[in-house]
Amino acid sequence: MSRTALLAMDLQRGHLAHITDDGYLTRAARALETARAAEVPVVHVALRLRPGHVDAHPRNKIFGALPHHLFTADDPDAAIHPDAGPRDGETVVYKNRVSAFAGNDLHQILAAQDVGHLVLAGVATSGIVLSTALQAIDLDYRVTVLSDACADPDPALHRVLLDGILARRGDVFTTEEWAAAELRPV
Repeated sequence: MSRTALLAMDLQRGHLAHITDDGYLTRAARALETARAAEVPVVHVALRLRPGHVDAHPRNKIFGALPHHLFTADDPDAAIHPDAGPRDGETVVYKNRVSAFAGNDLHQILAAQDVGHLVLAGVATSGIVLSTALQAIDLDYRVTVLSDACADPDPALHRVLLDGILARRGDVFTTEEWAAAELRPV
């Protein structure tokens, strides 16, 4: 039987600055604590581009348009917010595109740990959450999206994606529903 892992995605200062929901970070941190309490592995995924953005093609409308100092190792806004940051022993994976699987060894790390079920939390629902969910499903992972631990700069789009696209392809639960349904003590 495969294991479950929580992916905490793009919980970086620069991304969180675009979220208007004041309670979002608290809910995301609660999802992390829920996973940790149940001994579910947590993998943090963050956007990090190379200095000068040599890995971002100018034709790419998202990454090619970013000023070259953003989301590099030296950018303070690229840091994972301390309220949602990694603890000792938790894996941090850096990506260079929208999906959590882009430009890294995330799939290999998950396979080595026999992870077959991904629980997703992060910013933004219309970006990393959607792209990672679709790619994970194509890679034959079971996917659960935590509706209260995901956010988007556009709250209406967030709801449409959760209730429409993501609910048709995987499970969509609140953190509390996930804990009650899947993390009950055996």
